[in-house]
Amino acid sequence: MKNRPSINDVARRAKVSITTVSRVINNITSVSTRNRARVEEAIAYYKYRPNISAQRLARGSNNSVGLVMPGYPGIFHSFYAVELIRGVGHACEVHHMDLVFHITNGFNPINTNNVGGVIFADVIENRKQVESALASGTPCVVINHKIDDMDVGYIAVDNILGGRIAADYLVSLGHKKMATITGNLATQAGTQRLKGFEELLEEKNVPLPKEYVHQGDYSRRSARAAAEQFFKLPNPPTAIFAASDEMALEVIAVAMEKGLKVPGDVSVIGFDDNPACLFGPVALTTIKQPLFQMAEGAVKYLHTVIAGNGTAKKKTILSPELVVRESCGAPKK
Repeated sequence: MKNRPSINDVARRAKVSITTVSRVINNITSVSTRNRARVEEAIAYYKYRPNISAQRLARGSNNSVGLVMPGYPGIFHSFYAVELIRGVGHACEVHHMDLVFHITNGFNPINTNNVGGVIFADVIENRKQVESALASGTPCVVINHKIDDMDVGYIAVDNILGGRIAADYLVSLGHKKMATITGNLATQAGTQRLKGFEELLEEKNVPLPKEYVHQGDYSRRSARAAAEQFFKLPNPPTAIFAASDEMALEVIAVAMEKGLKVPGDVSVIGFDDNPACLFGPVALTTIKQPLFQMAEGAVKYLHTVIAGNGTAKKKTILSPELVVRESCGAPKK
């Protein structure tokens, strides 16, 4: 046959209904021995391979998970994206689930027919996709975004606390001139890390001039522009908090190009705990966020819901941690 054989072909050769073929494929015992033998002969004749999704639907369940991730340039070079994909993939393997990966621009509809549940990695201009998935009755969970105005579970990191931890550590070292490169302020993580940083400095009565705040987008390109601007100031900062490790590494690169010592002339702290930060010219002090743990937790939650063992919406906030390495020190006297 030129075309791939279908369940219809098997049914015709065996001279039984499609329902009977489906019951044989799914090992349902209500099929007579004679009809089962006819179906098995037809399956062998055509070398028919049943559609896995159809099998699951026939059983009344679908043990696959959709991962929806907002697309952005360099996504597959991003530690954040790769770590989430790794965590979801590992958990799917543990729970014997399939993974369907979808990169979204936020506008295209999400087809939930072929998955038992959906993980949304953040909500950035794709709120309607989340609402649509919920309306279809599909179990959903959001990671890396605390969301209280929709009936959906979430697993997120306390980004405000992360910003506060970074500021508090720099203050404890004696810094009074601290700058920050924000993440994309269209993301909850970007706005909350900035908010936490600002809050702590205000509580400690440490000023944060507007020229010490540069809006970035988590990329090295935006960090380079920010670092160039900071180092040209008449009164440059003695410490810089970058809202991602990628940006922090670029700040260190720019500083060294200009003959500055890290942390002798400028301290740098990042956010993520990317393993690559251990192998640069200076090991990066950073705020660790539990990306892998978030991803694993999301799959475990959906696995429970799909199996019918729980319906409560999971709402979990995980705490970030300070990881002290070599890139921060006391300011020069």
